[in-house]
Amino acid sequence: MNEKTSSTLSLKELLARPGQGVVAPGIYDALSAVIAEQAGFECLYLSGASLAYTRLGRPDLGLMAVSEILDTLALVRERVDLPLIVDGDTGFGNALNVRRTVRQFERAGANAIQIEDQSFPKRCGHLKGKSLVDSREMEGKIRAAVDARESDNFLVIARTDAIAVSGLDDARRRADRYIAAGADVLFIEAPTTLEQLTALGHDFGCRIPLVANMVEGGRTPLMTAAQLFDLGYRVVIFPGGAVRAVLRQLQGYYNNLQQTGTNAAFSGNMAQFAELNEIIGIADEVARAEKYT
Repeated sequence: MNEKTSSTLSLKELLARPGQGVVAPGIYDALSAVIAEQAGFECLYLSGASLAYTRLGRPDLGLMAVSEILDTLALVRERVDLPLIVDGDTGFGNALNVRRTVRQFERAGANAIQIEDQSFPKRCGHLKGKSLVDSREMEGKIRAAVDARESDNFLVIARTDAIAVSGLDDARRRADRYIAAGADVLFIEAPTTLEQLTALGHDFGCRIPLVANMVEGGRTPLMTAAQLFDLGYRVVIFPGGAVRAVLRQLQGYYNNLQQTGTNAAFSGNMAQFAELNEIIGIADEVARAEKYT
């Protein structure tokens, strides 16, 4: 793992800044992490959905194994120093599994784990057909996660999917219980109206850092990060936006190549070879190699 630079704040430090929030774009590999870092973001979100899309070519239906997430996390951490929030799905089992997952994520370089109260088969928070575990089971997972971490700088983000399953009132009840269980950050998934977003921000944003999830075409109204900060949210994630942007770009690229047999007409939408090498740091790598020649 890279040494933390003096200019890199921990996620806990970022959340402690008065009057400021955190925007965390979704990433899915080391290259997307490098590009997001160069764009100036302070924190990144390793999205389970985006990993399913890109590594498996499949939907976000709980198909990712913990080992596959750890492999990606280690590669990302080797390349960037920024705080990393990692999607831990349901913790990959019961409370004992959560303990092991937390330890693995923390040692691999994660700065926060997000765990949710879905039961199996779990699925993307903006899809239909979700189901929940009993809130007491989720409370146990949160306590296990808090007990398992080696540093207080590693944060536990508790997510509830109750709005879509059992309604807003149950989501509020679960949120209260998850805060009491020791969650550092709260994530109430998929509010469906501005009124719900506003009420949740007002009721919980003054008590605990609150996450808002922006999914293009999802169940929650799209808003800017600044608007959500004004409502009381402290963390705004855009987990799958990068993959949807890449999807459209790849469709255009492959369709053009198949139809024309050349990249000439599409070259204006592509980075040149030298630009790619500059972005991924070829000069530093070559210099490092020459050191040992």
